Amino acid sequence: MFGATSILGKAIDSQFFIITGICVALFSIIIFLMLYFSFKYTRKKNPNPTDIEGHAPLELTFLGLSIAIVLLMFYLGWGDYKTIREEIPKDALAVKATGQMWVWSFEYPNGKLSNTLNVPVNKPVRMNIESRDVLHSFFVPAFRVKQDAVPGSVKSVWFTADKEGTYDLFCAEYCGTNHSAMLSKAVVMSEDKFNGWLEGKAEAQAAPPPPGAPTAKGDAKKGAELYSSKGCVACHSTDGSKRIGPSFKGIYGTKVKVTTDGKQREITIDDEYIRSSELTPNADVVVGYQPIMPPQKGILSDGEINSLIEYIKSLK
Repeated sequence: MFGATSILGKAIDSQFFIITGICVALFSIIIFLMLYFSFKYTRKKNPNPTDIEGHAPLELTFLGLSIAIVLLMFYLGWGDYKTIREEIPKDALAVKATGQMWVWSFEYPNGKLSNTLNVPVNKPVRMNIESRDVLHSFFVPAFRVKQDAVPGSVKSVWFTADKEGTYDLFCAEYCGTNHSAMLSKAVVMSEDKFNGWLEGKAEAQAAPPPPGAPTAKGDAKKGAELYSSKGCVACHSTDGSKRIGPSFKGIYGTKVKVTTDGKQREITIDDEYIRSSELTPNADVVVGYQPIMPPQKGILSDGEINSLIEYIKSLK
């Protein structure tokens, strides 16, 4: 409830505290009057009951004050609501947010993709939110922004983060069995650092090695970290249980049937297949699963893919 890290979030907090204060004041007045009249008009003090007649001016005053208070709270909330929904700055950075079971992906104007929302501090950001399958809901509590992701439509919301740091990003709409695993992070950084990241300087985006050249050895430990941070955990288990995608446990070196260009064929799961599955996942889809995995080209570097391969190899 405290510590909003966006400009609009601080305004929303202010309205929240004002409305809460009004509610607390009314609650206190009502409880006080209830106790006062309970003691004042006890049977001991008033053994002979008498009729109480209405008092029109008092009743109309109470009704008028109630309407005025409700309209005041509506007015305070409507101003910020209209700002969030309609008054999007023209110079806002446009980021496309796509939700699908059970991972968020973010696309920037230059085509860069990420599973983590990276934004510059003190710069308005417009989120264009959509879904590839079912209802999801984009929610960053620290920014005080929440917007449903609806299949077949694009919804927009904006914010200006005013404090650098890393904040939780959730799906706030139940979207299936692994809804609770649809987690990500919103990282607010300086504009220079953000521009560097956007241009690829902040990540070691290694170019694919030329044909025949040896590839760098991956790190299984780093692969395990990527498995969690990049959202693989939402669709692929490591204990053999079936999720939206095949389990990674013991899968390396096995033969599976895949659908390629509408035809089924049998292949061996090796380094080449895993790398292809990351970059062009819908080219060869394991039979029994849906082709809904988003391409990781531009999200995972070649070294990170190698680390994931080593991690999958270790899951015997």
